[in-house]
Amino acid sequence: MNASAIHDIFVIGGGINGCGIARDAAGRGFSVFLAEMDDLASGTSSGSTKLIHGGLRYLEFYEFRLVREALMEREVLWRNAPHIIWPLRFVLPYFRGGSRPAWLLRLGLFLYDHIGGRKLLPATRTLDMHTDPAGKPLKPLFSKAFEYSDCWVNDARMVTLNARDAADRGAIIRTRTKVLSARREGDHWRLQIEDRLARKTENVSARLLVNAAGPWVDHILNDTIGESTGRNVRLVQGSHIVIARKFDDPRAYFFQNKDGRIIFAIPYEEDFTLIGTTDRDYEGDPHLAKISESEVDYLCAAASDYFVEPVKRDDIVWTYSAVRPLYDDGASKAQEATRDYVLKAEGGDGRAPLINVFGGKITTYRRLSETMVDKIEGFLGKRGQPWTAEAPLPGGDFPVTGFDDQVAALRRAYPFIAARIARRLVRLYGTRAKTILGSAASLADLGCCFGADLYEAEVRYLAENEWALTAEDMLWRRTKRGLHFSKDETEALDAFLRELGGRHSVAAE
Repeated sequence: MNASAIHDIFVIGGGINGCGIARDAAGRGFSVFLAEMDDLASGTSSGSTKLIHGGLRYLEFYEFRLVREALMEREVLWRNAPHIIWPLRFVLPYFRGGSRPAWLLRLGLFLYDHIGGRKLLPATRTLDMHTDPAGKPLKPLFSKAFEYSDCWVNDARMVTLNARDAADRGAIIRTRTKVLSARREGDHWRLQIEDRLARKTENVSARLLVNAAGPWVDHILNDTIGESTGRNVRLVQGSHIVIARKFDDPRAYFFQNKDGRIIFAIPYEEDFTLIGTTDRDYEGDPHLAKISESEVDYLCAAASDYFVEPVKRDDIVWTYSAVRPLYDDGASKAQEATRDYVLKAEGGDGRAPLINVFGGKITTYRRLSETMVDKIEGFLGKRGQPWTAEAPLPGGDFPVTGFDDQVAALRRAYPFIAARIARRLVRLYGTRAKTILGSAASLADLGCCFGADLYEAEVRYLAENEWALTAEDMLWRRTKRGLHFSKDETEALDAFLRELGGRHSVAAE
C-alpha cells in the first residue's frame, strides 16, 4: 500500500482495540494506516490479568449485557487462537461469614454458565476442599469451593497477531510513530506523523480517523486534534505481582478480599504464579505507571489470607502495572466503573468523520472492532461482510482442542527440539513455529542461543515479522523470556538487535 495515498482509515493506537479494528477493516477491503507511538501492546494491552472471561464480579454491578457478550466471545476467541488461548478452571473458595453468601455465588455462577452459549467449556461444580487437591495450598478454614471455567490469553501476543494479520491483509502498521497533529481538511484528515527512531516527519491523509489511543484518548482529542472535550475516560491503575510457583495444581484461584474486592492467583509461564489485580484511580502520565508500595502490600496481604504459606515481598520476581481507560460513567469507586466500551462518532456530510473508542476490555475486543467497522461503513460505504468470528489468527489454524497434537507434530518434524521448547514455540506461534525452525536439522542450525532457549532464528523472526526492535519488546511482550534472562543476556540481545539495523522492513506490510 502506498503510504502517500489517501487512506480510507487512519487508526491511532497499537493496542488490542486499534489492531483489532485495523484487522477487521483491512479484511473487509478498506485501506488502513495504523500508527503506534511505542511498541505494539506497550501500554494497557500487555498489562491485563490475561484472562478471556465474562467477568463474574461484573454481575454485582448489573453489567449483564457486557458479561453476556464477553461470555459469548470466550469460545469464539479460543477457536480462533487455540495457541495463545486455552481453558482455565477457577477455584472460588467459600467460608461461612465471607463477603458474599453462598446463594449469591451459586446464582452468579448459574448465570455465568447459561447466558453466554457455553458449548466446550465445562460447567461449574462444587468442591470439597478437605479432599480436593485444590484445598492443599490453602488455609483449612475453607471447607467448600466452587469451580468454574474461563480462559487464559497471552494478551500481548493477541495484539501482535492482530497487527500481523492486518498487515497480511494490506494494512500499514507503523510502530514508534507518533501522531503530532490531526486536522480536518474538508472531507478528509491531514495528519503529521513522526518516526521516533529516524526523527523524520511525514504527512498522511485519510478519509476517516479512529482514535483508539487507550489511556491517551483524551490527550489525542484535546491536544493532537485540538477539539477540547473534557474528560471521557477514567484512568484506573491495575498492578500485578509474579512470584515463584506457589502451588502445583493447574487451576487458578479466585479470592474474595475482606474489602469486597477480588484478586486472582494464576499459574503463569510454567514456573510462576501471577497475583492481581488492584484497582485504584490514576492521575498522571500512563507511561510512568508502576506498582506502588501500598499495592504490593495489598496483594501480598490479600493472598496471604488464603494461602497456608504467606506471600512475602521477597517472593516477588517481577511486577507489572498498567492504566485502564474506563469510560467515565461517574461510578464512585474505581472497581465499580464500567468495563463496557463506548464508540462515539462525529462528522460526516462533508466533514471528515472521527470515531473515538472509550473503554473496553480484551475479551470483547473483536466485537468492539466489528461494531466499529460497521460504524465506519456508515460513513464510507459498505465493503464486505463481518468475517472475524470464523477466521483464525496467524498460527491458530488448527482444531481448538488440538494443541497437544501440534506439539507432537512439531517434535516429529524436529526431533532435536526438547518437549518444553516445542510447547513454548507452539504456545507462542502455533503452526507458524515451523516457519521459525525452517530447514533446521539441529539446535546449532538455529544460531546463537541468547538465553532461556531463545535462539537467533526466533529473534530474527520476531524482528522481521512482528515489529520487535528491542530486547524489551522480545523478552517482555513477545515471549516473556525476560523472566529467565540475566542482565548480561539482555544486553547481549539488545546489542545483536542494534547490529540487525534498527527498524526492520516487516514482511508483507
